Amino acid sequence: MILLKKRPITTLFMLESLDGKISSGNTDELDADKDWCKINGVKEGLHQYYEIEATTDNFSLNTGRVMAKIGVNDKKTYHSKVDVNFVIIDNKPHLNEKGIDYICNWVEKLILVTTNKNHIAYSLKNKYANLDILYYEELDLNRLLEDLSNKYKAERLTIQSGGNLNELFLRNNLLDYINIVIAPLLVGGKDVSTLIDGEAISSPKELDKLKALELIECKQLNDSYVQLKYKVKK
Repeated sequence: MILLKKRPITTLFMLESLDGKISSGNTDELDADKDWCKINGVKEGLHQYYEIEATTDNFSLNTGRVMAKIGVNDKKTYHSKVDVNFVIIDNKPHLNEKGIDYICNWVEKLILVTTNKNHIAYSLKNKYANLDILYYEELDLNRLLEDLSNKYKAERLTIQSGGNLNELFLRNNLLDYINIVIAPLLVGGKDVSTLIDGEAISSPKELDKLKALELIECKQLNDSYVQLKYKVKK
Protein backbone atom coordinates (compact mmCIF):
# COMPACT_ATOMS: atom_id res chain seq x y z
CA MET A 1 0.00 0.00 0.00
CA ILE A 2 1.31 3.46 -0.93
CA LEU A 3 1.04 5.97 1.89
CA LEU A 4 0.23 9.48 0.70
CA LYS A 5 2.36 12.16 2.31
CA LYS A 6 0.37 14.71 4.24
CA ARG A 7 0.17 18.28 2.99
CA PRO A 8 -2.17 21.25 3.51
CA ILE A 9 -5.28 21.68 1.38
CA THR A 10 -4.43 24.52 -0.97
CA THR A 11 -6.48 27.35 -2.42
CA LEU A 12 -5.19 29.70 -5.10
CA PHE A 13 -6.78 33.04 -4.18
CA MET A 14 -6.13 35.92 -6.56
CA LEU A 15 -7.45 39.21 -7.86
CA GLU A 16 -7.43 39.43 -11.66
CA SER A 17 -8.76 41.51 -14.50
CA LEU A 18 -11.36 40.11 -16.89
CA ASP A 19 -8.56 39.16 -19.29
CA GLY A 20 -6.73 37.24 -16.56
CA LYS A 21 -4.01 39.76 -15.67
CA ILE A 22 -2.81 39.95 -12.07
CA SER A 23 -0.73 43.09 -12.57
CA SER A 24 -1.00 46.38 -14.45
CA GLY A 25 2.07 46.01 -16.66
CA ASN A 26 5.34 44.17 -17.20
CA THR A 27 7.58 45.98 -14.67
CA ASP A 28 7.80 45.75 -10.88
CA GLU A 29 6.85 49.43 -10.68
CA LEU A 30 3.34 48.42 -11.71
CA ASP A 31 1.16 46.40 -9.36
CA ALA A 32 -2.56 45.64 -9.04
CA ASP A 33 -2.65 46.55 -5.34
CA LYS A 34 -1.00 49.92 -5.93
CA ASP A 35 -2.58 50.82 -9.27
CA TRP A 36 -6.14 49.54 -9.48
CA CYS A 37 -7.25 51.62 -6.51
CA LYS A 38 -6.60 54.70 -8.70
CA ILE A 39 -8.80 53.68 -11.63
CA ASN A 40 -12.35 55.00 -11.81
CA GLY A 41 -14.84 52.19 -12.25
CA VAL A 42 -12.47 49.74 -10.54
CA LYS A 43 -11.49 51.42 -7.27
CA GLU A 44 -15.09 51.61 -6.01
CA GLY A 45 -15.44 47.85 -5.51
CA LEU A 46 -11.83 46.89 -4.82
CA HIS A 47 -12.42 46.77 -1.06
CA GLN A 48 -14.44 43.59 -1.55
CA TYR A 49 -11.34 41.66 -2.55
CA TYR A 50 -9.55 42.67 0.65
CA GLU A 51 -12.61 41.84 2.74
CA ILE A 52 -12.67 38.34 1.24
CA GLU A 53 -8.89 38.06 1.68
CA ALA A 54 -9.33 38.65 5.41
CA THR A 55 -11.41 35.46 5.62
CA THR A 56 -8.84 33.17 3.95
CA ASP A 57 -6.63 30.55 5.62
CA ASN A 58 -4.38 30.97 8.64
CA PHE A 59 -1.37 30.10 6.45
CA SER A 60 -0.75 32.29 3.41
CA LEU A 61 1.97 31.74 0.79
CA ASN A 62 3.48 34.50 -1.29
CA THR A 63 6.86 35.59 -2.67
CA GLY A 64 9.43 38.17 -1.70
CA ARG A 65 9.05 39.77 -5.10
CA VAL A 66 5.33 40.34 -4.56
CA MET A 67 5.99 41.68 -1.07
CA ALA A 68 8.58 44.10 -2.45
CA LYS A 69 6.17 45.21 -5.19
CA ILE A 70 3.53 46.18 -2.62
CA GLY A 71 6.17 48.22 -0.81
CA VAL A 72 7.01 46.39 2.43
CA ASN A 73 10.68 47.39 2.09
CA ASP A 74 9.73 51.06 2.26
CA LYS A 75 6.79 51.19 4.67
CA LYS A 76 6.97 54.01 7.21
CA THR A 77 4.27 52.76 9.59
CA TYR A 78 3.35 49.23 10.64
CA HIS A 79 0.27 47.36 9.46
CA SER A 80 -2.24 46.27 12.10
CA LYS A 81 -1.20 42.90 13.56
CA VAL A 82 -2.99 39.90 12.01
CA ASP A 83 -3.27 36.31 13.24
CA VAL A 84 -1.81 34.84 10.03
CA ASN A 85 1.33 32.85 9.27
CA PHE A 86 3.10 34.15 6.15
CA VAL A 87 5.10 31.68 4.06
CA ILE A 88 7.32 33.84 1.84
CA ILE A 89 9.50 32.31 -0.87
CA ASP A 90 12.43 34.66 -1.45
CA ASN A 91 15.68 33.64 -3.10
CA LYS A 92 17.22 36.75 -4.73
CA PRO A 93 16.54 38.26 -2.10
CA HIS A 94 13.80 40.78 -2.84
CA LEU A 95 13.19 41.51 0.85
CA ASN A 96 15.57 43.74 2.76
CA GLU A 97 15.97 44.25 6.51
CA LYS A 98 13.15 46.81 6.66
CA GLY A 99 10.84 44.50 4.74
CA ILE A 100 11.45 41.59 7.09
CA ASP A 101 10.99 43.88 10.08
CA TYR A 102 7.68 45.12 8.66
CA ILE A 103 6.36 41.61 8.01
CA CYS A 104 7.46 40.27 11.41
CA ASN A 105 5.56 43.11 13.07
CA TRP A 106 2.55 42.45 10.81
CA VAL A 107 1.95 38.69 11.10
CA GLU A 108 1.89 35.95 13.71
CA LYS A 109 4.84 34.11 12.14
CA LEU A 110 7.04 34.66 9.10
CA ILE A 111 8.27 31.41 7.56
CA LEU A 112 10.87 32.52 5.04
CA VAL A 113 11.65 29.90 2.38
CA THR A 114 14.89 30.32 0.45
CA THR A 115 17.60 28.63 -1.59
CA ASN A 116 19.95 31.54 -0.77
CA LYS A 117 22.41 30.67 2.01
CA ASN A 118 23.34 34.35 2.27
CA HIS A 119 19.81 35.69 2.67
CA ILE A 120 19.71 38.69 4.98
CA ALA A 121 17.08 36.91 7.10
CA TYR A 122 19.83 34.78 8.68
CA SER A 123 21.35 37.88 10.30
CA LEU A 124 17.94 38.76 11.78
CA LYS A 125 17.01 35.32 13.12
CA ASN A 126 17.82 36.17 16.73
CA LYS A 127 16.09 39.53 16.55
CA TYR A 128 12.60 38.21 15.77
CA ALA A 129 11.11 35.32 17.73
CA ASN A 130 8.46 34.85 15.05
CA LEU A 131 10.93 34.46 12.14
CA ASP A 132 11.67 30.93 10.90
CA ILE A 133 13.80 30.05 7.89
CA LEU A 134 13.34 26.97 5.72
CA TYR A 135 16.38 26.43 3.51
CA TYR A 136 16.37 24.11 0.49
CA GLU A 137 19.20 23.56 -1.99
CA GLU A 138 16.50 23.55 -4.68
CA LEU A 139 12.89 24.62 -4.25
CA ASP A 140 10.69 21.53 -4.00
CA LEU A 141 7.05 22.51 -3.54
CA ASN A 142 5.99 19.01 -2.53
CA ARG A 143 8.59 18.95 0.23
CA LEU A 144 7.71 22.49 1.29
CA LEU A 145 4.04 21.61 1.70
CA GLU A 146 4.95 18.47 3.64
CA ASP A 147 7.18 20.51 5.96
CA LEU A 148 4.41 23.07 6.53
CA SER A 149 2.12 20.22 7.53
CA ASN A 150 4.62 18.33 9.70
CA LYS A 151 6.53 21.21 11.31
CA TYR A 152 3.81 23.84 11.59
CA LYS A 153 0.59 21.75 11.56
CA ALA A 154 -0.71 23.70 8.57
CA GLU A 155 -3.99 22.12 7.47
CA ARG A 156 -5.01 24.69 4.84
CA LEU A 157 -2.89 27.10 2.80
CA THR A 158 -3.90 30.10 0.70
CA ILE A 159 -1.58 30.73 -2.27
CA GLN A 160 -1.26 34.30 -3.59
CA SER A 161 1.98 34.15 -5.55
CA GLY A 162 2.92 35.27 -9.05
CA GLY A 163 2.03 33.58 -12.32
CA ASN A 164 5.26 31.57 -12.67
CA LEU A 165 5.06 30.05 -9.19
CA ASN A 166 1.33 29.44 -9.63
CA GLU A 167 2.25 27.40 -12.72
CA LEU A 168 4.59 25.21 -10.68
CA PHE A 169 1.81 24.48 -8.21
CA LEU A 170 -0.47 23.62 -11.13
CA ARG A 171 1.99 21.33 -12.94
CA ASN A 172 2.87 19.54 -9.70
CA ASN A 173 -0.81 18.83 -9.05
CA LEU A 174 -0.71 20.84 -5.81
CA LEU A 175 -3.78 23.06 -6.28
CA ASP A 176 -7.02 21.87 -4.68
CA TYR A 177 -9.28 24.93 -4.97
CA ILE A 178 -9.36 28.18 -6.95
CA ASN A 179 -10.95 31.34 -5.53
CA ILE A 180 -10.85 34.24 -7.97
CA VAL A 181 -12.14 37.81 -7.68
CA ILE A 182 -12.53 39.38 -11.12
CA ALA A 183 -12.23 43.16 -11.36
CA PRO A 184 -14.20 45.01 -14.09
CA LEU A 185 -11.01 45.83 -15.96
CA LEU A 186 -9.19 44.98 -19.18
CA VAL A 187 -5.39 45.27 -18.96
CA GLY A 188 -3.93 43.68 -22.08
CA GLY A 189 -0.28 43.13 -22.92
CA LYS A 190 1.25 39.76 -23.80
CA ASP A 191 4.07 40.25 -21.26
CA VAL A 192 1.83 41.11 -18.31
CA SER A 193 1.65 38.39 -15.68
CA THR A 194 -1.51 36.29 -15.67
CA LEU A 195 -3.08 33.91 -13.17
CA ILE A 196 -0.96 31.05 -14.51
CA ASP A 197 2.24 31.79 -16.46
CA GLY A 198 5.36 29.64 -16.76
CA GLU A 199 6.10 27.22 -19.57
CA ALA A 200 3.36 26.39 -22.06
CA ILE A 201 2.77 22.85 -23.25
CA SER A 202 3.90 22.19 -26.82
CA SER A 203 2.49 18.75 -27.64
CA PRO A 204 -0.86 16.93 -27.47
CA LYS A 205 0.95 14.37 -25.31
CA GLU A 206 1.11 17.00 -22.57
CA LEU A 207 -2.63 17.65 -22.34
CA ASP A 208 -2.70 15.80 -19.03
CA LYS A 209 -0.87 18.81 -17.55
CA LEU A 210 -4.04 20.88 -17.96
CA LYS A 211 -6.46 20.82 -15.04
CA ALA A 212 -10.23 20.71 -15.36
CA LEU A 213 -12.28 22.61 -12.79
CA GLU A 214 -15.63 22.08 -11.10
CA LEU A 215 -17.55 25.29 -10.40
CA ILE A 216 -18.58 25.52 -6.75
CA GLU A 217 -19.89 29.07 -6.57
CA CYS A 218 -20.39 32.09 -8.82
CA LYS A 219 -21.21 35.27 -6.94
CA GLN A 220 -21.96 38.69 -8.37
CA LEU A 221 -20.42 41.28 -6.09
CA ASN A 222 -21.07 45.02 -6.01
CA ASP A 223 -19.65 47.48 -8.55
CA SER A 224 -19.43 44.89 -11.36
CA TYR A 225 -17.04 42.55 -9.52
CA VAL A 226 -17.47 38.76 -9.68
CA GLN A 227 -16.19 35.99 -7.41
CA LEU A 228 -15.66 32.48 -8.79
CA LYS A 229 -14.87 29.39 -6.71
CA TYR A 230 -13.73 26.10 -8.27
CA LYS A 231 -12.55 22.69 -7.15
CA VAL A 232 -9.64 21.31 -9.14
CA LYS A 233 -10.52 17.91 -10.56
CA LYS A 234 -7.86 15.29 -9.91
